[in-house]
Amino acid sequence: MSSIIRFWLVTVLALLAVVATLSLGRWQLNRAAEKISFQSSIDSQAERPQLSGQALAALSDPALGLNRQVILRGHWLAQGTVFLDNRQMNSKAGLYVVTPLRLQEEGGMVLVQRGWVARNFLDRTLVPDIATPSELVEVSGRIVPPPSKLFEFAGEDGGRIRQNLDLLKFSAELGVALLPVTVQQTGAASDGVLREWPQVATGVDKHYGYAFQWFALSALIAILYVWFQIVKRFIFPRCG
Repeated sequence: MSSIIRFWLVTVLALLAVVATLSLGRWQLNRAAEKISFQSSIDSQAERPQLSGQALAALSDPALGLNRQVILRGHWLAQGTVFLDNRQMNSKAGLYVVTPLRLQEEGGMVLVQRGWVARNFLDRTLVPDIATPSELVEVSGRIVPPPSKLFEFAGEDGGRIRQNLDLLKFSAELGVALLPVTVQQTGAASDGVLREWPQVATGVDKHYGYAFQWFALSALIAILYVWFQIVKRFIFPRCG
């Protein structure tokens, strides 16, 4: 291969590498911007006035109320209490406690994520007694999507302890209509459950770090190209 062909081949490859790494760096910056916008929407929703149970039930699309604060009054459907397995709080494995709440104002039903309890590792079939008053209760919290789904084996979606909970199937099981969102109860620990919910992590710093790495690699390729293909070739041809 002649030196001229080799020069232009290296030039084209270097140019493609610089363009590719610059594009990847810009993509990471765009991802960071998207997550900043997402976090801003969460913060702005959280700052809006609290919704009542009546206002929550009246939303044309309850998902539009995600991350808004709510204060609900109603009665627990104690027999609908379910424990979701393999859930963490403060880096400890345990169970999320969820119970349907019949809203006083509209009679609608919403699933409340009441908190977290430790798992009995000596007998995994045992669950703690959770205080579930029969009288009217007031629940403060925020509107969130249903609990995230984890991997599960077929046929493991029944019983008091479950890996996941599908709202539509659970509604049919209870014979009630549940709203398509849930409420994550906030406040101090009570009724035997902990409520130190993890905060949403947008991971913006990670994207900035990746962007820096791609831009640094792009700069390194450009520097190496200039040094070996231009400086040493045309300015100091006898070096090396």
